[in-house]
Amino acid sequence: MTVLPEAPQKPQALRQPHHKDKPDQPVQRQKPDWIRVRAPSSPTYFETRALMREHKLNTVCEEAACPNIGECWSQKHATMMILGSVCTRACSFCNVATGRPDTVDPFEPFNVAAAVSKLGLRHVVITSVDRDDLPDGGAQHFADVITAIRKQSPDTTIEVLTPDFLRKDGAIDIVVAARPDVYNHNLETVPRLYPEVRPGARYFHSLRLLDQVKQKDPSIFTKSGLMVGLGETKTELYQVMDDLRMAGVDFLTIGQYLQPTPKHHAVMRFVDPDEFASYQTMAYGKGFLMASCSPLTRSSYHADEDFLKLRAAKQGA
Repeated sequence: MTVLPEAPQKPQALRQPHHKDKPDQPVQRQKPDWIRVRAPSSPTYFETRALMREHKLNTVCEEAACPNIGECWSQKHATMMILGSVCTRACSFCNVATGRPDTVDPFEPFNVAAAVSKLGLRHVVITSVDRDDLPDGGAQHFADVITAIRKQSPDTTIEVLTPDFLRKDGAIDIVVAARPDVYNHNLETVPRLYPEVRPGARYFHSLRLLDQVKQKDPSIFTKSGLMVGLGETKTELYQVMDDLRMAGVDFLTIGQYLQPTPKHHAVMRFVDPDEFASYQTMAYGKGFLMASCSPLTRSSYHADEDFLKLRAAKQGA
């Protein structure tokens, strides 16, 4: 197998200006065999890419240089990133550009809905950059996208992966009222590493967001994701699992952190598949309805198949 090349990117100084003064962290070029993937080559991959360009849509698949882009786009699965391509945060793990945000496109909900319809998606994941500059953090835009998809593709199930809406009173209510099938918000890492990995976020605020979603509408599945390889311990991971279960979270994903550039947080270690399997076993033991833990797991990886399993697990519970 060959290692998937990174998606074309803007110059580093433009993508991550807040990181320019950070000392470089060595990037481990020799990756274990278990996180090597094939470069994209299928005709369907290029068709999906062309459709994203046609509707002027951003995808987290490209912006975050996801290693699964070849596989997912070859199956016409693209995770659309709304509210522009520039984030107001500067997390040390993330490859999305930071800086002055884009103007919100009022036609984006209709373009997203059109792309979902053309792709024939039975399940779609909608995420966004952080928009701390907006009064509601972009919550109403999320709701508008959900409404537009429901109108054009009423049978498509919708999963949202939202920012934390920190200091945005009422934002969660707006998104919940639009009734996505799955509400995802990633904790990303353990509390101890937040100041370094997720400096603009607050661990207990993110945890409370997930708890509030479940309290406001228990019929909505809740989901969260973690990365490993950032310096966390197993004990810390198990405590986060307990915290998520206390918040009523249904679905947990855990994947390997991969360092995008020398200016990002270093990979402290590559976690082997057996350890991921043990995390998955532990997650089910703690009561999650669904758990997906593997080196290449990402929030939206196999999200359509996992949603069907999640719904079946709920019905059988």
